[in-house]
Amino acid sequence: MNLKLCASLLLFMLITGCINAQVIVNEDIDYLPESEYSDNKDFLDIYMPEGNKNVPVIVYLHGGALLMGDKSWGKDIGNKVAESGIGLVSVNYRLSPGFQHPAHLQDAAAATAWVINNIERYGGDPKKIYVAGHSAGAYLAALLSIDFSVLQDHNIAPAKIKGAVLISPFLYVEETAKVRIERDSVYKSIWGNEPGNWLQASVTPHILPDRNNILLIYADGDESWRKEQNERFAKAMTGIGNLRVYTEEVPNRDHLTLLSNILDEDDRIVKLIGDFVMKEE
Repeated sequence: MNLKLCASLLLFMLITGCINAQVIVNEDIDYLPESEYSDNKDFLDIYMPEGNKNVPVIVYLHGGALLMGDKSWGKDIGNKVAESGIGLVSVNYRLSPGFQHPAHLQDAAAATAWVINNIERYGGDPKKIYVAGHSAGAYLAALLSIDFSVLQDHNIAPAKIKGAVLISPFLYVEETAKVRIERDSVYKSIWGNEPGNWLQASVTPHILPDRNNILLIYADGDESWRKEQNERFAKAMTGIGNLRVYTEEVPNRDHLTLLSNILDEDDRIVKLIGDFVMKEE
């Protein structure tokens, strides 16, 4: 094969999204084509194991305190999860201070609905959809999994979500917002300045029965308040009868390195995700 042909083949592979022998990536798919969001905030990327059909798929929401970040932050976890045989969709969503809650959550719901309605053509199984995220993205994933009204606005039944993987989330906004606003007024742009609004944006009103299959992962180096929120949420959920809601503490990590070190040999995140998803199959 001559060099010109090799170059043409490589270009074709890049254009079609083939990044290696194991993972197919489709980038910059508009999940709200009827809308015009700036900075492609209505775009998503799909990471799928090559050659597999009807695989479980995770809808992944990046962190960044609802103020920063984009779907590229899901690149490493997307590739590694796909290499393990599970699909992952990394989602953009609108951010504060330009947009206030529930805009972030509405976008997360719209992207999840798009995945359920379209992922089969990419090799995913629409009956095996999970929601996940890191930090603020995990907070959004938590609400997607327990506030049934969010997806019902898109005519998606709660049972369409098989489970949630929450990586180091904050959960109790009535506590988190108060502390963050006292530290920096920019956080007023997320949930406002009224305690009643903080409570409505929290997991608290949605700690109810029939919300099963939630894995909460945090780092041994996470701040104590975050660990406490995760453990308290899991205890509250199981205390009212929910099944398979549990926590895992990852050693030798902090809030950021849970994701930034995901390609390291001692990473546990992808194995925990794989074990959780396959256990539900």
